Amino acid sequence: MQVNLFAAMALALSTMVAGHAKAEIIVEDAYARAAMPSAPTGAIFMTLRNDGPEDERLVSVESDAAAKTELHTHIAGEDGVMRMRPIEGGLVIPAGGSHALARGGDHVMLMGLTHPLDQGTQIGLTLGFESGEEIRVDVPVDLER
Repeated sequence: MQVNLFAAMALALSTMVAGHAKAEIIVEDAYARAAMPSAPTGAIFMTLRNDGPEDERLVSVESDAAAKTELHTHIAGEDGVMRMRPIEGGLVIPAGGSHALARGGDHVMLMGLTHPLDQGTQIGLTLGFESGEEIRVDVPVDLER
């Protein structure tokens, strides 16, 4: 009888753990660019794919390559001119879907570069998610894209 009770408890626990699956974020095609070799700012682009069963939210970005690193987007002003603005509240990566950080749209903004973004080098980037997960990415600098 004790063996059956133990087996039932183990089965219940494994079912609870399996029923609490989390997002599975994959970083694809990441690259960094600077406007000019001596530019004080740069940007990082990538696609974030979520192969998990639950939505996930990217809430922070950090890099030693810049004094300040933020999630930014482009918004059209009343005059029709596009302006970059910080994204408040993060970016949702939908379950079974993806979110592109691309030129002219959402992106990681590097402000106050600590060194030039030279072709062929890499910079470290840490992506922080609402779930508490962090993903560290070595992002290649590609000035030709």
